[in-house]
Amino acid sequence: MNIQKITNYLVIGLGVLGFVFLALILFKGDDAIEMDALQGDFGSISYIILLAQIILVIAVSLSLGFSIKNLVSDSNKLKSSLMSFGAFAIVLIIAFVFSSGEETPLQDGKVLSASGARWVETGIRTFYFLTVIALCSMAFGSVRKLIKK
Repeated sequence: MNIQKITNYLVIGLGVLGFVFLALILFKGDDAIEMDALQGDFGSISYIILLAQIILVIAVSLSLGFSIKNLVSDSNKLKSSLMSFGAFAIVLIIAFVFSSGEETPLQDGKVLSASGARWVETGIRTFYFLTVIALCSMAFGSVRKLIKK
């Protein structure tokens, strides 16, 4: 059997399994599920959630696997990807250097540590830096296009 037939059988099997779990949930009814949940029994819902997690793991694994396979097979793509990753790492490091953190009380009474606050600020600054870089690159491309005409 080739990979396409295996994939088709796997997709059909997961689809049928998902349909069966959905039918079980629909036949059980909202009230019964709520009563079971109040008693700590999440059995009817947990099966479909587990199936969704399995499908997510399969999809992410295949995506990463084929992406890495394609990158490794072409050295130019690998070099370009590593340069992009390095540029992103530099932006992240710059954002981390410019960030400061201080303990912050949260709404639920807990406290966000200084390190956690610094990482949150790093993420926000990284977003701002990448936004500015994207806007500048689009503006540069547009201006260069206008000058060439």
